[in-house]
Amino acid sequence: MPKTSKLKVEEQVAYLAKGAEEIIRPEELEAKLRRSAETGKPLIVKTGFDPTAPDIHLGHTVLLRKMKHFQDLGHKVIFLIGDFTGMIGDPSGQSVTRTAMTREEVEANAETYKKQVFKILDGEKTVVEFNSRWLSQMKGEDWLALCSKYTVARMLERDDFAQRMKDRKPVAIHELLYPLAQGYDSVALEADLELGGRDQKFNLLVGRELQRAYGLEAQVILTMPLLEGLDGVQKMSKSLNNYVGIYDAPGEMFGKLMSISDDLMFRYYELLTDKTPAEIDQLRKDTASGKTHPMEAKVELATRIIKDFHSSADARHAAEEFSRVFRSRNEPTRMDVKELKRSARGVRLAKLLVDSLLVSSNAEAQRLIKHGSVTVNHEKTTDVKADLDCSKAREYILKVGKRRFLKVVVN
Repeated sequence: MPKTSKLKVEEQVAYLAKGAEEIIRPEELEAKLRRSAETGKPLIVKTGFDPTAPDIHLGHTVLLRKMKHFQDLGHKVIFLIGDFTGMIGDPSGQSVTRTAMTREEVEANAETYKKQVFKILDGEKTVVEFNSRWLSQMKGEDWLALCSKYTVARMLERDDFAQRMKDRKPVAIHELLYPLAQGYDSVALEADLELGGRDQKFNLLVGRELQRAYGLEAQVILTMPLLEGLDGVQKMSKSLNNYVGIYDAPGEMFGKLMSISDDLMFRYYELLTDKTPAEIDQLRKDTASGKTHPMEAKVELATRIIKDFHSSADARHAAEEFSRVFRSRNEPTRMDVKELKRSARGVRLAKLLVDSLLVSSNAEAQRLIKHGSVTVNHEKTTDVKADLDCSKAREYILKVGKRRFLKVVVN
């Protein structure tokens, strides 16, 4: 982490802008930072999360990382769980009305979120809020007053609403309330700045306008991009299998991160680490000149990320295992073990891969075997109907792709 306490205001702006897609407006951010430095009063930085899909991968941590950067600079970071707005359902990017969540679903997901986010954020410095604290207390006249601050015409300028109207798909009244409810969060918290993904820009702008309507200084908006997955093309997604989960085993995380391209490596440095823009620029120059090998830079990146979600010891061991297995072509020192009983009948290799969770389906197992991506005791097999001989006591070492190993013990 850089010595942020010694950064000048201009350097703080650069640090906070690192990896950002858009800042509305940079000059306002600089003015707020200068005022904060002069008065000693930290900025109030708000980021809202609707607790809908709490199983986080690295793509979800981009916003958390930027929140941490504000914490590094001594500002008050509010992790806002939208337990009230979550029951409405964010219409952002939706072509149809989203099914509202139940209170029980919202509360269960909120608890899971709270456990996961403190792998990045400092728990002692983070304020956790729930927007039901003020939104559920609002009376009918309060909602009428809020609705009077914004027009239907402006609301229907929103791309997803406009497209649904064009396609003659319904837009429910409660969906129009979502941006107003999220925007009112900024009023209630008197936020100086709100963070969000680029798909949240409309909602963030509503908050900026509502603050003005309620006589407050407008918040600065900072949006972050979507993180590309391991392929460097599509956004990181579990459905595309190009993701790194924060609960992936250290060795699995290390291997995945070492597989990315050199260009994508710098993108990850920008969005997933605390390195300053100057430090990243220097690393680019060092790799371009040959002073630092790209492999060394990736090892540092993978080590930093694994430290965040596991430990320094786990990161060190993962690096050692990667070097031992993939540079020396040796087997890992620790492997999952599958025990089988002796039998005159063999065990179908494809089925064993599925049962041992090395692959997700029989179709994937057959595809990998057919393409030569599976070895048994260091020998490739391309026979999708291959069986393992279990007629006597013996051991097999199965390898799937470059990173998945299994020891099979026949007793």
